[in-house]
Amino acid sequence: MTRFKALAALALAGLFSVSAMAQNGGVEKLNQFVDKVQTFEAHFEQTVIDTEGNILEQAEGQFQLQRPGKFRWDYQTPYPQQIVADGQKIWFYDVDLEQVTVKSQQEALAETPATLLSGELVPAEKYHMQNLPSDDGLVWVELSPKDPESNFQAVTLAFEGNLLKQMIMRDSFDQRTRLTFSQVRENPHFDNSTFHFSPPAGVDVVGEDLQ
Repeated sequence: MTRFKALAALALAGLFSVSAMAQNGGVEKLNQFVDKVQTFEAHFEQTVIDTEGNILEQAEGQFQLQRPGKFRWDYQTPYPQQIVADGQKIWFYDVDLEQVTVKSQQEALAETPATLLSGELVPAEKYHMQNLPSDDGLVWVELSPKDPESNFQAVTLAFEGNLLKQMIMRDSFDQRTRLTFSQVRENPHFDNSTFHFSPPAGVDVVGEDLQ
């Protein structure tokens, strides 16, 4: 699993299960989002930016999520890849390499923002939550862990009206992963097969016992 894919899976997973005390602005928008949105679908553009503002990697594709604990990324460019979490295992499929890596979802996402994906409310004492000023017409909120040993510094979300439009994760190396959402659909119906992954015939499967 590349660091690029890991950032995508871990960063986005966390933002759908956060609990916060209702306030005006971004914190309130986040609360409303968590309370009302059980499924989510959007086209995404992902950019990884280094500490000097240089673009390291870019990608885009389709993202789908169903709380609790299920999500999938279908990368379309620059390389076709899939990341599927079914609530028990997380699957990373590199189409070009013809390889699938499978891991325990709980262990793979432990001590990351993705632990929030459990769907349970996160104690507010674990996070500093604050509304951020804005000059771009979006409503911003930042969540930063109180644990100094956390492997990420902050997750920042932006809302346009009640729709989630952007998310930025700043990791412990001060690199940022920015995701911009378009064609957003809240609470769509997904088929049961959406979050089920079966390795294609002929590909190498590495990782945990599949039984």
